[in-house]
Amino acid sequence: MDKKQVFQVIKFTLFSISAGLIQIGSFALLELFIKDYWIPYLTSLILSIVWNFTFNRRFTFKSAANVPIAMAKVFGFYLVFTPLSTLLGNLAESVGVNDFLILIVTMLCNFILEFLFCKFVVYRGKEDTLKKEEKKQ
Repeated sequence: MDKKQVFQVIKFTLFSISAGLIQIGSFALLELFIKDYWIPYLTSLILSIVWNFTFNRRFTFKSAANVPIAMAKVFGFYLVFTPLSTLLGNLAESVGVNDFLILIVTMLCNFILEFLFCKFVVYRGKEDTLKKEEKKQ
């Protein structure tokens, strides 16, 4: 792993932590009023996805990739991840696993899988193109 990739992982990690704080905070707030696991989970997940996508596209991958296409790819990732994680989360909750433990394990899986997906699918061949695109304008 070269220096650039190390910094990329560090930036992705820091933005993911901030998105995680948004997810945990919104999950905790919603959990006060809504007892079904899936509603607070899905709402907080969407908030963190939008935050994470926005900052990682601009600062981690520095990509001028077409935003709607990049977002559609991320949406595709979550079309698989979200139902699977929601189903497994509900299953774990039904056997007595703590909601916050479920959330943390799910977030760790999401972090690893989303980085790999963004790096090798969403921004493949389009990293570090943002400055080049800005110079053209």
